[in-house]
Amino acid sequence: MSIFRRLPADVRKSLATEPGERVLTFAAGADSGHVVATNLALYLTDGTRVPYEQVDKASWDEDGVRILTTDGTWHAERITEPRMLPETVRERVNSTIVVNKHVKLPGRGGVRLVARRRPDGEVREWTFVFDDGLDPEDPGLRAQAEQALEGLRRSMGV
Repeated sequence: MSIFRRLPADVRKSLATEPGERVLTFAAGADSGHVVATNLALYLTDGTRVPYEQVDKASWDEDGVRILTTDGTWHAERITEPRMLPETVRERVNSTIVVNKHVKLPGRGGVRLVARRRPDGEVREWTFVFDDGLDPEDPGLRAQAEQALEGLRRSMGV
């Protein structure tokens, strides 16, 4: 099958895209609809728009894709033929990562500090990813992570 198939016009018109947003690739859902990758977001078969800077993890297998967003929500899409979707999503998600640095915390393991931005913008949010076994709700641990973040931001100018 050609990778140059066109997205059906009715699907393209149904996307609530932003000005300047353009379709990069798409795949047909196993049940119905299309999963569409634009330069700014991934559109799921139910119409959900997932901006790339909000994708924490995307995994692919023979059934399709599972996406974890930064707010902890899982999305799953069954896809019959992924075409260029996995490569496109990986590239677009990676393009949103400005900083990804693991920092040791005093006597407790560490935290990964991740800065994300929209593909067309500046840094919008920082995420703490604590090592396994550390409680992200521990106020003392969060204070240490905040302190590490301030040091990193000063040193990198972001």
